[in-house]
Amino acid sequence: MSTSGQTLSDEELIVLCRNNQVFAQNELYKRFARRVMGIAMRYSRNREDAQDIVQDSFVKIFLGLKNFKGDGSFEGWIKRIAVNTAINHIQKQLKFTNESAIEAASDLIYDNQIIKNISANELIGLVQAMPDGFRTVFNLFVIEGYQHQEIGEMLGISEGTSKSQLARARQHLANKIKSKKLDYNE
Repeated sequence: MSTSGQTLSDEELIVLCRNNQVFAQNELYKRFARRVMGIAMRYSRNREDAQDIVQDSFVKIFLGLKNFKGDGSFEGWIKRIAVNTAINHIQKQLKFTNESAIEAASDLIYDNQIIKNISANELIGLVQAMPDGFRTVFNLFVIEGYQHQEIGEMLGISEGTSKSQLARARQHLANKIKSKKLDYNE
């Protein structure tokens, strides 16, 4: 909100934030914090890690505002920063295994229908519990829409490793969902 009670446009908010207006910085944070937290939660194992990612993301957002040219959407720019910050956070903790043969991944079978009866919160919890490599590639490919070549470049792995990690992530998720389903039936 502006001082007159009117909602600021993204463009007005950017200008005010660039001029170090604290109320505008607070407004920017309030406007986008939930979206950034949603991204952070998908990539992290727990809320504490997600909060670190959110904090680091907003530091980068505020420092990078001077470079935002308005070529694309402001929200898209913020989401990209959040995803990249999450990946950087994971890379600090993550050690990908050496190249995995894509043929080994092709042996994995999963059933897309298996998630039909699971809640969104349960699914998010299962994704968060995945090993780091699986979770990261799964999020980048399935949620963010990156291609394997792009994922490989972002994470410093080969395209084949990205494909293998995705196949293994899907299998891992399917196995966890199946075991939860069995727990419900007992």
